[in-house]
Amino acid sequence: MPFIQLNIMEGREPETKERFIREVTDLASEVLDAPEQNVRVMINELPPEHWGIAGESVKKRRDK
Repeated sequence: MPFIQLNIMEGREPETKERFIREVTDLASEVLDAPEQNVRVMINELPPEHWGIAGESVKKRRDK
């Protein structure tokens, strides 16, 4: 049973996340030859202050 965890920045529309889940499920099912009903997808949404790039948070980088 494939279990896929995805970390993304918060703020995307629910419809976008639904599409992402659908497409990740389709791809995992195809590539791993797994029935789609066995594929699990979990999206973890992180605030910009919890996401770092090159030593500083995305929030700080956006505030510049």
